[in-house]
Amino acid sequence: MVDRLSALDASFLYIEGPTTPMHVGGVAIFQAPPHGFDHDRLVALISARIAFVPRYRQRLKLVPGRLGNPVWVDDESFDVAYHVRRSALPRPGTDAQLRELVGRVMSRPLDRNRPLWEIYLVEGLQGGRLAVLTKTHHALVDGISAVDISQVLLDESPEPRVDDIAAWRPHREPSGAELLVGAVTDVLRSPHTVVNSVKTSISDTGRASTALAKSAGGLLSAAWSVARPPEATPLNVDIGEQRRFGMAATDLADYKHIRKVHGGTINDVVLAVVTGALREWLQLRGEVVTSRTTIRALVPVSIRDEVDRPYGNQVSSFLVDLPVGESSPLIRLSRISYDMAQHKQANQLLGAEALVGLAGFSPPTLHAAGARLASQLSRRAYNLVVTNVPGPQFPLYAAGAPMLGAYPVVPLAKGQALSIGATSYNGGMFYGLNVDRDAMPDVDELAGFIEHALAELKAADTARTRRPRAAKRAPA
Repeated sequence: MVDRLSALDASFLYIEGPTTPMHVGGVAIFQAPPHGFDHDRLVALISARIAFVPRYRQRLKLVPGRLGNPVWVDDESFDVAYHVRRSALPRPGTDAQLRELVGRVMSRPLDRNRPLWEIYLVEGLQGGRLAVLTKTHHALVDGISAVDISQVLLDESPEPRVDDIAAWRPHREPSGAELLVGAVTDVLRSPHTVVNSVKTSISDTGRASTALAKSAGGLLSAAWSVARPPEATPLNVDIGEQRRFGMAATDLADYKHIRKVHGGTINDVVLAVVTGALREWLQLRGEVVTSRTTIRALVPVSIRDEVDRPYGNQVSSFLVDLPVGESSPLIRLSRISYDMAQHKQANQLLGAEALVGLAGFSPPTLHAAGARLASQLSRRAYNLVVTNVPGPQFPLYAAGAPMLGAYPVVPLAKGQALSIGATSYNGGMFYGLNVDRDAMPDVDELAGFIEHALAELKAADTARTRRPRAAKRAPA
């Protein structure tokens, strides 16, 4: 039986274009161990452990006539050295030089004729450090499992674990005729798919949108959020092929303290910090920011089943209006916490399978058109994507090299110049800002505002706790 991509996973292939490569990534910073860490050591480490992620030795194969979604097949000529690459920063090896390299690497699409991933060892970073840059297509792995997949490289102790792995022998690649028969068989096993396809193809946009909302389990309020276009911002422009990358490192203890005092979740605090940073960035650019100004963020949440389906994308999302017009950092946090709680209580989750459009309802031959249409609608639904993926709160090592930080790289959607990813690890909260190169030359300023927004939130909390108690009043 072939391993066929789901409608959602396949949609990331069809959405992809010259200005929207659909790969996720990460930048991990390591301290070089005394015995050194070089390209050969990294290749040997991945070669010894890649059996734990068999998808990384598979490539895509299209079904003749596109009568079904593509399938995963073993790459009989798999060459790990092709995927594990080496780079070095010129002296002095600053973090700014590393960020420039990340932007250039992330601008290039992956080769679809090979397994859809690459890893770069970046040497020459100041302070005896090195970086490992990962790049994986979204069809292969989602944001949550991108952290899990790093276990191929990482250990919980400086001494690398020794794994007893059997020799790998690729399965024979199915022929075109076999793929064609498999696609027809899948259709016969799921005849409702054909019925839904016909219904969708003859319905108008409004009726299709209604069916789409019902299929995702969304409520009327969630559909209304999509129907109301977000405010126009400098974040929503026609983007190009080139990228820049920004990084910010903060202390996770600050987020925990703020959550403890004011309630909510760590993710609420992350969104409040991002809101404060975007407010300062807009003001720096001279944009008009009123008390009612908001920026709408799509906040994905993974619902992947660890047992039944350990691979692939199962994601739902919240649409959250970030109150960038609010001057008080504590009120910004309060409004975000309230909105997130309301979403959860009302079960107003927007399925990512719905946001990619009619892909799951269309015939396979129209799958690409449906997914591309949905990507064009993203500008009407939200202004940017903000992801927050919790990581382990203990040190990890790669071949004895301790990991100092991990910064996610989230792909850009059409018409959106900024995506923000956050990952907590070993007491830190690390932000990665993936941006369009021409639209956001000031990404480093925005990254700095993230640190400032957290400090502002802490200062406001301290001032509040030091203020003398007054008589309780009813909330305004």
